[in-house]
Parts: sequence; structure tokens; C-alpha cells
Amino acid sequence: MKKLVILLIQFYRLFISPLFAPRCRFQPTCSQYALTAIDRFGLWQGGGLAVKRICSCHPWHIGGYDPVPELPIQQDDPL
Repeated sequence: MKKLVILLIQFYRLFISPLFAPRCRFQPTCSQYALTAIDRFGLWQGGGLAVKRICSCHPWHIGGYDPVPELPIQQDDPL
């Protein structure tokens, strides 16, 4: 399922997005953010981050640099 969603986003980036003028308020773009978030966090959590980002894309939001959060560092629990 994850691969299907990634393919759909890539299809959008290659064939649909070029038909419209660049309008993205954010860096990285929402589609690149979605690809990175889904790859890094998985379909549900990464998809949730992508939906949250897309919902922030409206005329009243300034936009700007908004990277995908890093994965938390797993520390070994010393016994």
C-alpha cells in the first residue's frame, strides 16, 4: 500500500503538477514533504503529517521552510 501511495504522488509530480503554475508556500514542496514523510514514518504516521501540511497550505498561512521531522534517536537502555 505504501508503494502505491508513493507511486501516486510521483505520478502527480510528473504529470499533473507541471500543468499548473508553481504556487507552493513551503520548502520542501508539499508533494516532496509527503514522499519523505511516508518514507521516513510509514503510511499512517507519514500520511498524517502530509495531510496536516496540506491543510496548512492556504492564503492565510505564511509558509516557509518546514522540513519533515527527524526520527527520534533510539538509545540503548543500559542494564
